Amino acid sequence: MKHATVIVVGAGQSGLAMSRALSRRSIDHVVLERGTAGQSWRSERWDSLRLLTPNWANGLPGAPYNGLDPDGFMASGEMANQLFHYAETIAAPILCNCRVSRCSFDGTRYRVDTSRATFTAEVVVIASGAAGKPHVPAISGAVPGGILQITPDHYRRPADLPDGKVLVVGAAATGVQLARELHLSGRPVTLSVGSHVRLPRTYRGKDIEHWLDITGVLDQSTGEIDDVERARRIPAPQLVGGGAIDLNSLQDIGVEIVGRFSDVRDGKALFSGGLAHVTTAADLKMNRTLDLADDWVKENGLGSADAAVRPGATSIPRDPRLTLDLEAEKVRTILWATGFRPDFSWLDLPVFDLRGRLRHEGGVCGLPGLYVLGLPFLRRRRSHQISGAEADSTELAHHVAHYLDARRAA
Repeated sequence: MKHATVIVVGAGQSGLAMSRALSRRSIDHVVLERGTAGQSWRSERWDSLRLLTPNWANGLPGAPYNGLDPDGFMASGEMANQLFHYAETIAAPILCNCRVSRCSFDGTRYRVDTSRATFTAEVVVIASGAAGKPHVPAISGAVPGGILQITPDHYRRPADLPDGKVLVVGAAATGVQLARELHLSGRPVTLSVGSHVRLPRTYRGKDIEHWLDITGVLDQSTGEIDDVERARRIPAPQLVGGGAIDLNSLQDIGVEIVGRFSDVRDGKALFSGGLAHVTTAADLKMNRTLDLADDWVKENGLGSADAAVRPGATSIPRDPRLTLDLEAEKVRTILWATGFRPDFSWLDLPVFDLRGRLRHEGGVCGLPGLYVLGLPFLRRRRSHQISGAEADSTELAHHVAHYLDARRAA
């Protein structure tokens, strides 16, 4: 059995940021990673994926982006390489190819069982990410056999799917990107649309990330939000790296949009009649966000800023279809772009609420010495983004240091 003062589980941007923060405090630790640094970026992304945030926004703690294309959008493989080299630069003590199977607590120390060894530790930092497993609705069980059901972490390219129509379920960033890619590959595509966030790629001559950053939206803290749990469930905005994409542009190229996928009966997919409501709500929220940019320009006297040209309202069919006969219309694939959930199945600890969600306050969990990083709106809106790793890890490393000092003084 091996011992480390702190065990960090996961070597993505959050785990590596925490490793750097702990090293700067001379706190003994080890990072356990099921593959290599940045593994999920390398092995669980589709071929054409590019990051939603521009390169200038993807710096790591102590290592801001210094490449030749700050306004470009790196591919997922490039992000994986960046994390791999960053881990080497900060000399992170990573144990690779080490899958954690169980973490327990005896009231004094944590025990972490892995595929390579068993560890004990005073502190465990969960940095395994917010996208550990895809969320697939229970109605998937009613889909007729013979239809391929796939999630984005297993999708790589259109050629891997059978010929025929594709039903893409979910219209957040992943859903709209893959609906477009699959349609352009020659397949008929129907996109099932639920709640979503609509934003333009650029506004007033700047990337939308610039406005979210400079207006303070990304740095809003949990204490500034009335319903934090609801804010944590907000889907990724309908953006694509390097371009604009929304329901209007998808319809322009021939993608059919329908309401939320609600059930399967007698081989037919049933859709909600609330499409107009969800698109109107998304348009309203988009314009409120753009109002913040306009207000910032006015308050800072930037009368010379580029004109405020906003996207038009989302157009929807006059009578969106409510049913889709999966066999008659030759639907061969359903792609569930319905989001991801953290995979905490290895935590054998009393730290979950009645809905199975990890209980924490700003990353500080209910058990002494247990912390979590990299979840949506952990401490601020940008917590799950690459740009959010530095502030969150610095603050939680401060908690860790004080906790260890208190243990030693007791």
